[in-house]
Amino acid sequence: MDNKNKIDWNQYAIETQAVRTGHHRTEQDEHSIPIFATSSYVFDSAEEAALRFSGESPGNIYSRFTNPTVTAFQERLAAMEAGERCLAFSSGMAAIMALCMGLLKVGDHVVSSRSVFGNTVLLFQNFFAKFGVTTDFVDLTDPSAWEAAITPDTRFLFLETPSNPLIEIADISKLADIAHRHDCLLVVDNVFCTPTLQKPLQLGADIVVHSTTKYIDGHGRCVGGAVVASDELIEKQIYPFLRTGGATMSPFNAWVFLSGLETLAIRMKAHCENATALAQWLEEQNNVMKVHYPGLVSHAQHELAKHQQTGFGGVVSFELVGGKEQAWKLINSTRFLSITANLGDVKTTITHPASTTHSRLSEQERVKAGITEGLVRISVGLENVSDIINDLKPGL
Repeated sequence: MDNKNKIDWNQYAIETQAVRTGHHRTEQDEHSIPIFATSSYVFDSAEEAALRFSGESPGNIYSRFTNPTVTAFQERLAAMEAGERCLAFSSGMAAIMALCMGLLKVGDHVVSSRSVFGNTVLLFQNFFAKFGVTTDFVDLTDPSAWEAAITPDTRFLFLETPSNPLIEIADISKLADIAHRHDCLLVVDNVFCTPTLQKPLQLGADIVVHSTTKYIDGHGRCVGGAVVASDELIEKQIYPFLRTGGATMSPFNAWVFLSGLETLAIRMKAHCENATALAQWLEEQNNVMKVHYPGLVSHAQHELAKHQQTGFGGVVSFELVGGKEQAWKLINSTRFLSITANLGDVKTTITHPASTTHSRLSEQERVKAGITEGLVRISVGLENVSDIINDLKPGL
C-alpha cells in the first residue's frame, strides 16, 4: 500500500496539491501517473461483477464513467478547488449540459448572467427552452437584478466571473447569499481565474464549472470540462447523467490535464504579470477608447477583484476607435499573435468577439452584453511582454 495515498492533501498548499494529489501508485511503483487505456475491466468472479455494478463494492466498471487516469484528474481538481468531488467531461459545454440535465426538469427556471459564453446562452435559449426550462438573463454586476429575476421555480443562478469578453467581476459572496435565501444553488464558471486565483466554493458558491481546455491544459492540446460540487450533488444528480449520457473525458486527455495542473500556479502568475503590463500600455494608446482589465484602477470592480481573487487573470479586452474595420486591421497586422478564439494558452491569442465567439447571438443580444464591433480580446501568453506589445504597435 502506498503510504502517500493516506495523506490528507487538504492540509497542503495548492501548488503541492497540483503536483501530488490523485496519484495512487500501482504495483509497478511508477513515479508518473500512467494512462489507463482500457475500455473495460476484469472481475475475479460473477459475484464481484454484480457487486460492482450494483454499487455495493467500489472499483472500476467501464471507462465511460470509471477510469483510473480520469479519477486521478478528478481528485486533483477537487482538492485544488476545495471541493468534495469532481466529475470530468469531454468538453466545457458537456460539463454545463450534464449539470443542467442533472438539476433541471420541466417547469424549472434559471437566472443567468447576460455576459456568459455565447454557446451557454444558446444552450439555455435554444435547447432547454424546448423542454420547458425558462431562463432570464441579467446584468452580472447588479445584485438587485439577480434577486428580482428569481421566481419560486428558480433552480440555480449561473455566472462566469470574470466574464467573457468584458472581464467584469461579480460579487460571489453576495450572489451566494441571494441564491441561498431563495433556496437556489449558485453555479460559477471559474475558467478565467482557475482555482489558483479564485475559489468560488469558499466564497459561498455551490458548484464550480470548468472548461479544462483553457488554462488547466494551458497549451491548446485537448478539449475537456469539469464540475466540482458536494459529494451529494454529484452522486445523486450529475453522476447519473454522466454514467448514462456518456459525455466522457478520455484517459489521454485526463493525463494531459493532470500535467497541466502541475504548472498551473506558476503559469497563472506569469499570465497575470504580462496581462497587467499589456493593459497598462493599452490604456495609454490614443485610439483605444477603453481597456477592460480588473488589474487597472480604472476598472469598475477593481477593489472587488482584489478582495476575492489572488490575481487579476490573463485576459485583456479593449475597444478601438473605428469599430470593426479598425479591430480587424489590428488583428490582421499582427505577425506572431495567434488569431484564434481559444484562450488560456501559453501562446498569446487575439480575436474579435462580435464576429467569432459571440457571433451566433443576435445584434440586440450583443449590444445588451456590451460586445461592440470595436472590441478586441487578447488572451495574454507567456512570451516576452515587450514582444507582444511590439506586435500590436503597427495595427494601432
